[in-house]
Amino acid sequence: MNDSSWGAPTGAGYWGPPDQGPSQGASPAGPAHVQQGVEETRPMPIVPEMPDVPAGGRDQDDDRGAARPSGPLFRDESSGTQHEHPHGPRHEPPQGAQHEQPRGNSPYEQPRGAQHEPQHPTQHQTPYVTPHEAQHESLQEPMPSAAQPAPAPPKKSAGRDLGAAIGVGVGLGAVIVASLFIVKAVFIGVIAVAVVVGLWELTSRLEERKGIKAPLVPLAIGGAAMVVAGYVRGTEGAWVAMALTALAVLVWRMTEPPEGYLRDVTAGVFAAFYVPFLATFVALMLTADDGPQRVLTFLLLTVVSDTGAYAIGWRFGKHKLAPRISPGKTREGLVGAVTFAMAAGALCMQFLIDDGAWWQGLLLGLAVAASATLGDLGESMIKRDLGIKDMGTLLPGHGGIMDRLDSLLPTAPVVWLLLVIFVGAG
Repeated sequence: MNDSSWGAPTGAGYWGPPDQGPSQGASPAGPAHVQQGVEETRPMPIVPEMPDVPAGGRDQDDDRGAARPSGPLFRDESSGTQHEHPHGPRHEPPQGAQHEQPRGNSPYEQPRGAQHEPQHPTQHQTPYVTPHEAQHESLQEPMPSAAQPAPAPPKKSAGRDLGAAIGVGVGLGAVIVASLFIVKAVFIGVIAVAVVVGLWELTSRLEERKGIKAPLVPLAIGGAAMVVAGYVRGTEGAWVAMALTALAVLVWRMTEPPEGYLRDVTAGVFAAFYVPFLATFVALMLTADDGPQRVLTFLLLTVVSDTGAYAIGWRFGKHKLAPRISPGKTREGLVGAVTFAMAAGALCMQFLIDDGAWWQGLLLGLAVAASATLGDLGESMIKRDLGIKDMGTLLPGHGGIMDRLDSLLPTAPVVWLLLVIFVGAG
């Protein structure tokens, strides 16, 4: 057996210069004989012709979706037999990345610096504009040089039909004044009618919204009798009528099942005190010699207080008075109510009430403004608990009768008491 059977001759497998052989003790590159199934030579790959690249860089479409060869450069690299690289061991890429070529190593890829050069369209190309860029350019249109006038702030709304409210108010005032100065008994009838309608509105809303059945029949009869008793018999008659009305409510409710009895009779007694008993103090004022003037003073001060609160609060109101009870009322409105009521009280006490003084009118006006505001807030509390805006719709622009009596009812005993203190019972 000759030496060729044990390996290649000296220098086999070395691709360096001929004058420099492999180092002493280097391993032979492999057998020199030809094995079957393995090609002896490695043919060079056929490189396709590169397309002409514009002077400014690549064509616009090369970087987007252009196919790059990712397979092996040599046919025998895909076979299972591994061949040594002429300059050292060949490192195979990990599985799953065998077809990825590093950037810059492929003969089909341009140098790294040319990939990021700006693309300049040729004279035969039109730059592509995406819809997003077109929309952005359309939004950047130049604004007109002339300044646009600011929109006018919305006008404050009164929140109700002022025309209807004024018309109804004037009509009611005419009826009250006519009955007050012509025949006192007619005015007592007006008070009794207002009391009965107010009780009907209150009991109806309680039953609709809360399921409370306050007996209306004994309340209506007892309420009207309370007003008449106060005018005829004075304060004693008013108290007796109030007690009898409460007793009638208790007895009337016994004709129905006991479920909800305590709830219904409590609401009935409250309604008897809240509407007819407080209204009886207007009849008590009428019993004096200058009774019509006292009643007129009471009505004027209450209306002026409400008007001042509404006007000043609507025009200048910024700070809420009781936002959880009545969001529309403001502290500025309260100041307006006090100011208007004190001015009207001084005039009324000086010119309408016998033996009255202007300073008494100031105190009277202050008390009326406070009681009217509290009465309005109390009514608002009831309506908020019931979840309604108005107690009724009988008076256009105002709501119901109870929406007009809310400030009058608690003010009546205050005015009656102060007038008795200032000028006597008359």
